[in-house]
Amino acid sequence: MSNLIVKNTLIPGCFELQTDLFKDQRGSFVKIFNEKSFKEHQLETQYKEEYYTISRQGVLRGLHFQIPPEHCTKIVRCLVGGVLDAIVDLRIGSPAYGKFQSFKLNSDDNNMLYLPPGIAHGFYVMSEKALMLYKVSREYAPEHDKGIRWDSLGIPWPSKSPIVSERDQKFPSFANFVSPFEYK
Repeated sequence: MSNLIVKNTLIPGCFELQTDLFKDQRGSFVKIFNEKSFKEHQLETQYKEEYYTISRQGVLRGLHFQIPPEHCTKIVRCLVGGVLDAIVDLRIGSPAYGKFQSFKLNSDDNNMLYLPPGIAHGFYVMSEKALMLYKVSREYAPEHDKGIRWDSLGIPWPSKSPIVSERDQKFPSFANFVSPFEYK
């Protein structure tokens, strides 16, 4: 069984996770998910999809989420390189509604984020390239895939002019976003 360390964040229900990292002369071995360990910490254990992105330095992706009824729990991890990752609480009634928190995720620190439904997620690539792995509890639903503008919450991104997709530039600002999420 893997040793899972669960650290609270400023946003209720979001956690920074760390698992065992084994290194030797060949390289390293990391177990990202262990059902028994996740159950012991009352974390989601049923995931429907797993995918990854590869991005170059200066790219900012986000802030993304899926709205109900296709909202999902998400685990994000940087496997290669390093990113500044940001999460935003979109759940009405949450003590952290509208607040964000940033994390440095990279392959050396062996950390990942656990995000319940109602959390927007984005990241900025600080290394030459970054490989990000996502594990999600629902299948991708394009008609429910939404976002808010990356620059509408005062998140201190490393660049004021990152490389952002046309789609991400067109998202509404946080001030103009009507949240369908409720804090429970």
